[in-house]
Amino acid sequence: MDDWQNRVDAVWADETLSPEDVITRIDELSAERPTDDAVALFERAGARDSAGVEDEAEVLYRRALAIGLDDERRTQATIQLASTIRNLGKTEESLEMLRAEYEREPRGPLHDAAAAFYALALVSSGEPERAASVALQALAPHLPRYTRSVTGYAREIAERLD
Repeated sequence: MDDWQNRVDAVWADETLSPEDVITRIDELSAERPTDDAVALFERAGARDSAGVEDEAEVLYRRALAIGLDDERRTQATIQLASTIRNLGKTEESLEMLRAEYEREPRGPLHDAAAAFYALALVSSGEPERAASVALQALAPHLPRYTRSVTGYAREIAERLD
């Protein structure tokens, strides 16, 4: 699997490839794996997602998640699927998925990514103040100064909305 993943990673790193070429190369590599290999499905979904073929990406993400992915890829697939379906107009489902992911593991390595996409979904659903609160809470720990102040202001926004 490591050699296979290294070859997949090389495709993603090759900036000379067009989005269509990425899909073709990822599909070729995925053909080396069993039909229901969740990681291969996830990679195929990501290729389509980044190429703007969201309807195909959605199906592949859902299949990969249903089969089962390791924790990090599961989180990535959830975030990416939620972003994809938000773009397809399924804002409420996207919000539910991202809210659950955002609340699931507050100290996880992709928590800030979940927060960013959750904030985008909140904006899409007409809740820009809540989006700002979520985004500011994710940003605050990365500030060299003012962490406590920004965290407090973000909570204040959220409390005003509740």
